[in-house]
Amino acid sequence: MRPSAPALLFAVFSLFNVAATASACKSNEWINLAPIPTARQEHGTVTISNETIAILGGIVVVGSGTEMTDLLQFYDIPSDTWSTKSAVPRKVNHPNVAVVGNKLYLLGGLVDGPAVAGVSMNWVASASSYVYDVTADTWSDLAPMPNGTEKGSSIVGVYNEMIYLAGGMTVLQDTYQDAVNTVVSFNTTSGQWQRVVANAAELPESRQHGTGAVVGDTFYVVGGRWFGQMNTRDTVFELDLTNQETGWKSSAAHMPVSRGGIYGAAVGDKFYAFGGEGNPDTSTGVFNQSEAFDTESQQWTELNPMAVPRHGTQAASVGGLVYIPGGGLQQDGKTVSMNGSMSYMQLSSHFDAYCV
Repeated sequence: MRPSAPALLFAVFSLFNVAATASACKSNEWINLAPIPTARQEHGTVTISNETIAILGGIVVVGSGTEMTDLLQFYDIPSDTWSTKSAVPRKVNHPNVAVVGNKLYLLGGLVDGPAVAGVSMNWVASASSYVYDVTADTWSDLAPMPNGTEKGSSIVGVYNEMIYLAGGMTVLQDTYQDAVNTVVSFNTTSGQWQRVVANAAELPESRQHGTGAVVGDTFYVVGGRWFGQMNTRDTVFELDLTNQETGWKSSAAHMPVSRGGIYGAAVGDKFYAFGGEGNPDTSTGVFNQSEAFDTESQQWTELNPMAVPRHGTQAASVGGLVYIPGGGLQQDGKTVSMNGSMSYMQLSSHFDAYCV
């Protein structure tokens, strides 16, 4: 059946809008987009298609406090609008998320743990995993993470049908947080967890709140931290996915600024890293740095700083733009004076994109 004239016009208009957004954005500049409907941080962000970005889970403001959420929201790039989809099966923060084909995968993350004396916040790793069908707007259960491998805040890489989770954490409390060095993988074709070869099954050092992606045949793990907000790292770990027996390598090219709570995305053969927390030189404790890592030359380039510095979010790339929805405006737990009152956590609904 031939598409109707209105349908053809809509398709052309949508493609025009995507192109117009990219062309209106000059290289090394920031553009503001429609704010996310609900301010949040510690959520997952993924590219669904060349017209759609999704955010899910995280922390939102409720009354005078905050709590975990099960919200799944889509951003439509051509219309610059948001919509709400079927809720995630459970409330989660620091989720490990990825997209393969037309499916969105949620693999583990952090959830509310049992009460602990003297501790007001006790988030622990969950093994529960789910898959979301974009077309049907439905969630289904997946095989849980194998016992002892559950974690949140992992660095996620996608290679063909495989999803890799590198590092992460199993507990986040008021005054304590751990970091793990394990690497696990999920096969989206078989729907099963798959053992990583021994030489690639551990990072050179435990890492959480880092960022990274697969570029070409190599999985990159960038920055992050080793236990605690101030134990930031500037490392770049690399794994050749075509020859995993060689194990992880450490690049000689360190980040210009060491930081954790960062986020980023790959565009072409470059990886872009932004923001973060643990900055001792600002009143908010947040970094505004923007940096690009050329995976071919193994060189870092400092870019135009963030107009609205944040931590505790994730990024997604479409075309020549890197989209960054929400995040935290101040280092969690750090006392900051805001309009005459003291603030310990400040969630943002700001949404912008960096033009590569």
